[in-house]
Amino acid sequence: MLKSTAGLLAGLLLSATALAEAPKIAVTDLAYEERVSEYFRVVAASSKSSLNASANRSYASLNAGSESHYFEAEGSYSYIERGELRKFTADLKGELLKSGQYRLVQPRPYTGKDNEKLYDVIDRIKKGMYPGADYVLFGSVSSMEWRDELNPVQGTSKYTQTLSLDLVADFSLINTRTYEVKAAFSASGEGQDARFVSGGNRVVPNRGRVVSEVSKSLGEDAASRLAEQFGGEAAAARAAHPVASRQPAPQPEEVTVLR
Repeated sequence: MLKSTAGLLAGLLLSATALAEAPKIAVTDLAYEERVSEYFRVVAASSKSSLNASANRSYASLNAGSESHYFEAEGSYSYIERGELRKFTADLKGELLKSGQYRLVQPRPYTGKDNEKLYDVIDRIKKGMYPGADYVLFGSVSSMEWRDELNPVQGTSKYTQTLSLDLVADFSLINTRTYEVKAAFSASGEGQDARFVSGGNRVVPNRGRVVSEVSKSLGEDAASRLAEQFGGEAAAARAAHPVASRQPAPQPEEVTVLR
């Protein structure tokens, strides 16, 4: 019993010490950038009138005038909108923790008014937005497409209504001290909610389920690609600080000889 307890404690100590040597990573929310177009129509009208009268013993005059202006214009204008999606990284963090190769630290959310700085990771590192992190895993959305489709089921009067989402994100793992890019990859996630409907009926799809599936598949794909490019280096870093030598030396077993 004592031997098994001692072995368990030694194993826990070994795991805890190995985890202490694991690199600390800050996972950012997914940044996005899109062009937004909006329609506008402007109508402006104004008028101005005047009346001047003068008179004396031999002369009298009356001057009246008016003018009006009308302006109308319509068209569209576009601008770049930038921000962060805070829905798709929870499962990625969970996959990294399950691997046992990394520790995670919480980054500070981006709240700057200058949205062009959103993609300037070096500037954000210098401003201390990732306290305690050895690396920053910065992700940005490269493609995000929602589809709501209604398709007939052959040979029946029913239809399938499918809401789906495909998301592709680009990731870079950046060293917070040297600013070196240690890994770079794209990862994808997909999810859908399909329902059978009849006639002209429509149902409200479960968007939460779709987002959950996308988050899970994106997290699994991104964690797998990170392990391919950086997992070996993370293991080598832990090997540079061996923990076996820190364990207490095994004690010889006490043997009792019965005579």
